[in-house]
Amino acid sequence: MADDKRQPIVVKKINKGGHGHHGGAWKVAYADFVTAMMAFFLMLWLLGSASGEQRQAIADFFQNPSAVQGPGGASTSMIQLGSGMEMPKSGDDGKKKQASEEGDPVDSKDNEESEKTKKEKAKDKKRLDSLLIQLKKSIDKSQALKPFKDQLLIQLMPEGLRVQILDKENRAMFESASPDPKYYTKALLREIADTINSVPNKISITGHTDAIPFSSKRRDYSNWELSAARANSARRELVIGGLNKNKIARVVGLGSSVLFDKSHPKGAINRRISIIVMSGDSLKKLHENEGNKKIDNKQQNIKKPTKKKKKNNKK
Repeated sequence: MADDKRQPIVVKKINKGGHGHHGGAWKVAYADFVTAMMAFFLMLWLLGSASGEQRQAIADFFQNPSAVQGPGGASTSMIQLGSGMEMPKSGDDGKKKQASEEGDPVDSKDNEESEKTKKEKAKDKKRLDSLLIQLKKSIDKSQALKPFKDQLLIQLMPEGLRVQILDKENRAMFESASPDPKYYTKALLREIADTINSVPNKISITGHTDAIPFSSKRRDYSNWELSAARANSARRELVIGGLNKNKIARVVGLGSSVLFDKSHPKGAINRRISIIVMSGDSLKKLHENEGNKKIDNKQQNIKKPTKKKKKNNKK
């Protein structure tokens, strides 16, 4: 009976099939991911090593990607980094490139000069701003000059600090048709001379007249000569007042060619003396324009005349 009660043992066998062959799609995706990350970190490294100007050039390029190299356009090569390995170039170009990478001051020298120029300009502007304040204070303190305050025009210009002494209808700064200054004009020029002398800048003095033709028996004397003579008179008074004569860079007369009031060319306000405390850039341009420069005949296309040989006709 015990054998009959035993349950039969059933053994189930499950045939497990093998996994199919895995494809390589995940490898492609992983490779793309790694490449993208590498490009991302490379971009971060490039931006970190680029200068401010180079980063600005990159930003400008993406704002205007159609820009091309040439006049008025941007260069197609926005970044020029010194790091990285490059194949050596033959000739002078390769030597210059190698010298630049080894520390030859090609670009660094230009950058240093640019920074130096910026500092000099800022220092020059600060000096002229301070001079403007000092001039106004000295004029306000002088009781003798207060009545002539409305005939003084002091302003900062690109050329430097300009002080203009203007005529009025009933108060001329010079004797009529004469280069001789009035007594109060002398006092005014001598008063501002010491203040102007406190800065190392060079001085330019210009004389101006109105458009009324100069009436004189002398045919060789006109508004041009009168304006130049008045400018020179102003120079003398400034030197007497304490201005170093070596600081005077230019004394010129412009006649009536540059009017103060173009709508009234014969107005008294056009008769004036302009004193400019020159900025560094203004003095540099003056030297470049008026300085002695060697003229190359080839550049000027000057051709020397050729001598023609005379033919002797023998009979």
